[in-house]
Amino acid sequence: MRFGFSYVGLIWLLLLFVPNFLWTKRQPENYGLYAKNESRVLLAFERVGEVLVTVVAVIFADFNPRFPLTLWSLWLLASLIAMLLYEVFWIRYFKSPRTMLDFYRPLLGVPVAGATLPVLAFLLLAVYGGNVVLLVSALLLGVGHIGIHLAHRKEAIQAAGEGQE
Repeated sequence: MRFGFSYVGLIWLLLLFVPNFLWTKRQPENYGLYAKNESRVLLAFERVGEVLVTVVAVIFADFNPRFPLTLWSLWLLASLIAMLLYEVFWIRYFKSPRTMLDFYRPLLGVPVAGATLPVLAFLLLAVYGGNVVLLVSALLLGVGHIGIHLAHRKEAIQAAGEGQE
């Protein structure tokens, strides 16, 4: 692990934060009702993971491309694809009626894509950089973030079945 600035980490964080910032003004109807039911344990995992991923992604130079490119570079490409699919998820959501079910619709078979894809992107980035700190950070984030959103999805499906979505 090499300390230093990671411009790839910064780009990934921008790809993560910008749509989330836009989402704050375009949340699904009744999202706050779902947020009230979040597990405190999962929320703690999510918050710790968020802070760690944000810091670690930019303070290690391990994530910047290394030349010449090798087969190992496919890990970075896979991470980029996951982040690009995350952007597709947001475009699709912002063009939708923006209901809870729209927010939790799978993308290419990936469940709760808005939570799963960025976690996957950072896990793949950690593998590419051989960085255990980012790997653990992304796993903590994944447990909390994906767990919370799977619970929200379950509630949204139940509410839709009851005609309350």
